[in-house]
Amino acid sequence: MTSSDKPEPEPFTPPSPAALDARLDSITRQPFRARFHLRGRDRVTAELKGPATIRWHAYDLIAGRLAPARPYKDGKQTPYRGHPVFVAQHATGTCCRTCLLRCHGIPKGRDLTRAEHMYVVEVICRWIEREMTGGAR
Repeated sequence: MTSSDKPEPEPFTPPSPAALDARLDSITRQPFRARFHLRGRDRVTAELKGPATIRWHAYDLIAGRLAPARPYKDGKQTPYRGHPVFVAQHATGTCCRTCLLRCHGIPKGRDLTRAEHMYVVEVICRWIEREMTGGAR
């Protein structure tokens, strides 16, 4: 089987907003993930930049650090602080390809599809929105 004969990945269907909130509730109850909250400079950055800019930053950061099939330094590529997106990645299990597989069922070893990329950005932005409004359950 040549590289051109590889089967296409299953089409990714993003969950509904209610299902996304339920998944975030489940993930953020995990002891490691429950420790993460927006505080200090990361919270101020989210307030000052606003949701649209943070969404763009998330899209860009995911494109470079998570979307490739084999990200550089996978498992160690996401800092714990320094940007609200980094904190959100750890809180939501979107920090590396192993966590993405474990928490969201998105397989390793291939580039993220556009739908998966947008889903990861949506997960991150939804978590940040919940942190900023106190809407996390």
